[in-house]
Amino acid sequence: MAWLPPDPNTSLPSGFPSQILEFIAVERKWEIDESIMRKKLSSFEDPRDPLWLVIFPEGTDYTEKKCIKSQQFAAENGLPILRNLLIPKTKGFFACLEVLRNSLDAVYDVTIGYKHRCPTLIDNVFGVDPSEVHIHAQRILLCEIPTSENEAAKWLIARFRLKDQLLADFTTLGYFPNPGTEGDLSTMACLAKCSMVMVLTGIFVYLTLFSSVWFKIYVAFSCASLSFATYFNVLPSPLHDCTKALFYGKMKTM
Repeated sequence: MAWLPPDPNTSLPSGFPSQILEFIAVERKWEIDESIMRKKLSSFEDPRDPLWLVIFPEGTDYTEKKCIKSQQFAAENGLPILRNLLIPKTKGFFACLEVLRNSLDAVYDVTIGYKHRCPTLIDNVFGVDPSEVHIHAQRILLCEIPTSENEAAKWLIARFRLKDQLLADFTTLGYFPNPGTEGDLSTMACLAKCSMVMVLTGIFVYLTLFSSVWFKIYVAFSCASLSFATYFNVLPSPLHDCTKALFYGKMKTM
């Protein structure tokens, strides 16, 4: 799964995870971002390499101040006035479609509604869950999305106008249309997974602190390699390329 967030390297703790999860770092300046995005997206083109690309077309989080600014921009440019969302950035969305059109089969339009109130960052830090979360998802075949940039931009803005109305109705009714019910999670399965994570974490911490000097050298070398790869944006080859080379290598030796 790849993500398209703001530049993750500006936040030091997220550098390594961002590199591993194949985040696409952007500066929110199209003259800078276009070449970076297209180069990174081209590494996802092979249809044999399964891909989920998560994008937030608004380009930033929603705040009242940003909403007012977005509404002013919309009014000045003849765009719909959105009250629950920001006007989406269409150029990045179209670049994703243009590069990956032969690698993807659909776009999933996902809208999330929080009952009562949206959790804050502090709530997330202290593990305070929202009382109720509603998710509306719609699968849109790629062939239904226009191929020209202008038409794709109009299509995206029209989708956001529908999403804005969807959220407005959710605020009034408390649910999305055609609601379904999610089954309860298995307590035993959750406990088993949590225990596995804790045991593996404990083992690696023990090996790091009390094992031989060679393991400590390995850990230090791994951290240094990740730092180098993150700072200089060195990307590994896709896994399917490695397995393909290994497979063909074995075939030739037979």
